[in-house]
Amino acid sequence: MVGGGRGAFIGGVHRIAAAIDQQIELVCGAFSSNPEKSRLSGEDFYLPANRVYGSYEEMILEEKKLPLGERMDFVSIVTPNHVHFGPAKLALENGFHVVCDKPVTFNVDEARILVKLVEETGLIFALTHNYTGYPMVKQARVMVANGDIGKVRKVVVEYPQGWLATKKENTDHKQAGWRVDPAKSGMGGAMGDIGTHAENLAEYITGLKITEVCADLTSFVEGRVLDDDANILLRMEGGAKGVLHCSQIAVGEENGLNIRVWGETGGLEWHQQEPNTLIVKQHEGPATHLRTGVGALSDAANAHTRVPAGHPEGYLEGFANIYRNFASCVRARLEGTTPDPLHTDFPTVEDGLRGMIFVEKVVENSKGTEKWTKL
Repeated sequence: MVGGGRGAFIGGVHRIAAAIDQQIELVCGAFSSNPEKSRLSGEDFYLPANRVYGSYEEMILEEKKLPLGERMDFVSIVTPNHVHFGPAKLALENGFHVVCDKPVTFNVDEARILVKLVEETGLIFALTHNYTGYPMVKQARVMVANGDIGKVRKVVVEYPQGWLATKKENTDHKQAGWRVDPAKSGMGGAMGDIGTHAENLAEYITGLKITEVCADLTSFVEGRVLDDDANILLRMEGGAKGVLHCSQIAVGEENGLNIRVWGETGGLEWHQQEPNTLIVKQHEGPATHLRTGVGALSDAANAHTRVPAGHPEGYLEGFANIYRNFASCVRARLEGTTPDPLHTDFPTVEDGLRGMIFVEKVVENSKGTEKWTKL
């Protein structure tokens, strides 16, 4: 693991998720840019001192010297955005598979380099857009692909939060501090942090790429450089139209990622805060509520369902499904076998590049005078 030491949030999420299926073991790490903090974090995780490193460069190069079967098999990168590219690039160059938190890199140029490296090395790269791991999101994707709602006409995806409605970055709040800093977050604030989740979810469920954007980004909190609110019109493949809005100043909102998709014959609706339910709508008929673990769902939904019906599963399990699927592919590569096709679905480095291009073009459009900007 790179990052995720004492005081970090997302590192703990990744460690819990990776451990759920008992397929992955944490064997080493460079848990902080501060070597002493990395050492102390390694003690927290009961790792041997010689497998706790002062930098990601040291970790990757030293682990490469170990015999196959003893060295790490892959790197999990859980740092702020500006420290994604360096360890990902070095890991790929030295033969290690990669899991990386989103967004994949600091900018588009870095993302393109990683895509090329993955193509050249043939290594496996997973990006933790965890919401694609939810069972009912996979059910929705299958239903759209099967034509159950007809040709997609319109998509509305929203991601409102309220935690940055005040200038929290002026306090000791670590998570707020780096997210509003363009030197660490990149060109997008709310767009890079949660807007990319909304973009990825819309493309994942519909199977359609966003082709053009018309965007209005705002920094409502005085003195904040990066956007904390975004409203975007979308044009998508096949003539579908969409609306994406995300905000981190929507007072009172917790984590309101929601999506609605309408086709020629029906519609789908899913809410992250009620993740076990997928609402299916039909023309001139009552809506149906599909529930995780109940009735005849798709193989994809069932393969990513972990607990009996009525037990909520979501955020951690979504991450865990990505890690489990990634691990299945790495295991198959090591053993020379073919993984179960149901366990090969996870976001890739190409999805990461899509997200970075989306952020870049949204920011460009919002600052410019053109009505529409092509992706």
